[in-house]
Amino acid sequence: MSSFSNMLNKLHGQPESYDKKARYRFGRTLGAGTYGIVREADGPMGKVAVKIILKKNVKGNEQMVYDELEMLQRMKHPHIVRFVDWFESRDKYYIVTQLATGGELFDRICEQGRFTEKDASQTIRQVLEAVDYLHDNNVVHRDLKPENLLYLTTAPSSGLVLADFGIAKMLDSKDEVLTTMAGSFGYAAPEVMLKQGHGKPVDMWSLGVITYTLLCGYSPFRSENLQDLIDECSNARVVFHERYWKDVSDDAKDFIGHLLQPDAEERSSSKEALNHIWLSGENATDHNLLPEIKAYMAKARLRRGIEIVKLANRIEALKIQEDEIDTPTEHDVPQDARAAAGAAITSGDAGASRPKSAGEKKSLSKIAKGAIFREVVLAKVRDMKEAEKKMTMEKEVTDKASKR
Repeated sequence: MSSFSNMLNKLHGQPESYDKKARYRFGRTLGAGTYGIVREADGPMGKVAVKIILKKNVKGNEQMVYDELEMLQRMKHPHIVRFVDWFESRDKYYIVTQLATGGELFDRICEQGRFTEKDASQTIRQVLEAVDYLHDNNVVHRDLKPENLLYLTTAPSSGLVLADFGIAKMLDSKDEVLTTMAGSFGYAAPEVMLKQGHGKPVDMWSLGVITYTLLCGYSPFRSENLQDLIDECSNARVVFHERYWKDVSDDAKDFIGHLLQPDAEERSSSKEALNHIWLSGENATDHNLLPEIKAYMAKARLRRGIEIVKLANRIEALKIQEDEIDTPTEHDVPQDARAAAGAAITSGDAGASRPKSAGEKKSLSKIAKGAIFREVVLAKVRDMKEAEKKMTMEKEVTDKASKR
């Protein structure tokens, strides 16, 4: 980017990194969270996902954004969404990552003609490899759930990637205990809900819930309110109902049993889980799980219908369907800026009836008006400073007179 563009950014009060925004052409909104939205964009390397976080929403907790950025930049694994870039504006942070276009885990499975227990074991292996990499790097994801497991492409051979590190935490030491509430209802470990302090084992619990649901089409813990869910998880009443589990191997049940342990210390670590025989697929059955998964998704879509309405309302509330007007480049600024400013003042009447020439920019008057507005503000600031100086001088004269 040119020094002229940098100068314009400074005039608009934009941070230096804002120049990067010009590299991306923003498209549809993919989703919304607590702090902002995710949009698709076309960039220098192709399509990407851009997480846009409103600064006012994280005021006082900016470190959370910096932590996410640091983690994403460090994480390099085939089953973890890849970091691409980041930049900021006056009022937003932009985090650019690899765009996974193959869909969410359960949605993608429903599009297939067949999905067996053996397929499930290899799917969970991919997720576990990502989790093991995180844990080796002292990172706890804290929000493992099917919605955050995405296929990279629509190709049948596409791999899975783990996404959304918004509440992930990098531990200062392997023994550090986290105390803040984190996770999603139905996937959070009992120690999180009981606020007892937690660490890497919370990811293993969530993985146990995902595996169970993947193999039978319903969650192991189905209480609708928090207290009942806490009781259910704390007692670990994991039931393998005969009707749905009769064609699933004992290895699968054993794998899940070692993950859904209420006592975090009794839970399998990522290394232990990776060595479990079920993940080898040797004894996994060829039983087709698709009917159960489709039934699960039919119910989930009813819930998601409500969530989509909430999502639309949230996007509206965040008021960032469209980004702020971009800082103009040198191509947008006319050579005779004074003449442009004069034209902007009179354009309200005379300019309205005048047809625009072929090469004239529609944003011309906005740019000129912006320049005039800044000059007015600066003049007002100068006036206020002069007034303050005058008051200070008058006070000093009065004080000296009273001391005589």
